[in-house]
Amino acid sequence: MPPKKKGGKGKGGSGNIIDGVDTTQMTREQLEVFCHRIKEENEREREERNFFQLERDKLRTFWEITKNELEEAKAKLRNKDRQIEEAAEKNDEELKFYKQKVKHLQYEHQNNLTECKAEALVSLKMSQDDHTEQERELLRDKRDLKAQIREQEVAHQDQIKSLKLQHSEEISNIRNQFELKEKELENKYEKKFADLKQELNIKHTMEMSELEERKNNQITDLTKHHEKVFNEMKNYYNDITLNNLALISSLKDQMEVLRKQNERMSKQVADITAENKRLTEPLKQAQIDVAEYKRQLEHYEKDKLSLANTKAKLSTTKQELDDLRWANDALQLRFEKLEAEKDELSRRFIDAILDVQQKTGQKNMLLQRRVQTLTNVAEYRDVIIGELRALTSEDITAKNLKLEKVLARKNTVIHDLQYELARVCKAHDDLLDTYEDKLQQYGIPKEELGFVPLRILQDGQGGLPKGPAGLVTKNR
Repeated sequence: MPPKKKGGKGKGGSGNIIDGVDTTQMTREQLEVFCHRIKEENEREREERNFFQLERDKLRTFWEITKNELEEAKAKLRNKDRQIEEAAEKNDEELKFYKQKVKHLQYEHQNNLTECKAEALVSLKMSQDDHTEQERELLRDKRDLKAQIREQEVAHQDQIKSLKLQHSEEISNIRNQFELKEKELENKYEKKFADLKQELNIKHTMEMSELEERKNNQITDLTKHHEKVFNEMKNYYNDITLNNLALISSLKDQMEVLRKQNERMSKQVADITAENKRLTEPLKQAQIDVAEYKRQLEHYEKDKLSLANTKAKLSTTKQELDDLRWANDALQLRFEKLEAEKDELSRRFIDAILDVQQKTGQKNMLLQRRVQTLTNVAEYRDVIIGELRALTSEDITAKNLKLEKVLARKNTVIHDLQYELARVCKAHDDLLDTYEDKLQQYGIPKEELGFVPLRILQDGQGGLPKGPAGLVTKNR
């Protein structure tokens, strides 16, 4: 493709203005450059003119060729139309010929069908006769077979009786044989059991005598050792008794105080909740330690150290017991407060439920009766409309429009009443759900109410949403 032609360049004006440029003030070099540029543009214009002439010649050639092809296509189309008309005429002639041929074939088919029917009736009659004869023969064969079957049944019954007798004799013989074998095995194993029992009794007696002898020897040794140790302990405690009398008296006073405190603590621990039960173990341990100290008095330093440990444990236990008693009192106050709140909520809820149930029940019954009445009226009017439509034939369109308006108004009233009923039922159920959530929030089981709340779910309202009662929408 040649380069595109620049637009907006025309040679204009007179004098020294060439192509919109004033050449009067140009130097020689500028004029040469300007002339060279104009010459290049002239050459480019000439090349573009030659290119467009060639394109024009090509387009003219293509147009002539396409025109010739169009004329040839039209000639072929005319030939095809002529051929289609000739084929249609030929087809009509062939169609007439085949219609005539079909008429002849139908006539021949009718004749053949009549002959076939006559032949079929004759063959049917003959077949019926043959079938009747075969049926008679089959009935005779059937009677003969029944007689043979009865004879065979009698023979089989006799054979079954004989087999039953033989079978019962064989069973009785086998039963007698098994009873004899059972008695032999029973006697054999009873004898073995008696021998084994006697042998085990002898073995047990010997082992018990050996154990008794070892036990007596050990008891004798332990008795001697304990007497020796007791004498040593007695001598030791006799030596330190005078030195520990003051200590023992003070310990007795302290033990009495501890015993009283322990009794009081036992009574209080029995009344506290499950949270305080884990602290009874240190108290029991302290009681066991005190009893053990009272029963066994060791030397002074050991007793003093044990007593100090016991006092420390006892003070710790007292502190924990005081803390637990304070926590128990706080929990008791909170429990009483929650119990009062629960009773108040229960009373208010029962009153509200009874009030709502009474109001909704009465309103529900009124709405249901009104809906039923309106439904009956609508059905009755439908019947009247049907009768009037059947009786009259004038002004049907006007009457239908009037009746449709009345029915639409009544249907609107029915829908409004149904919506009001659904809204009241939904409000009642939402109130029950809110109360159950509050019971669950405060940890109160539903069984403590003493009654089962009544949920109102009207017919046709099974698809109500789970939103607030005010969101029940009308479905017109």
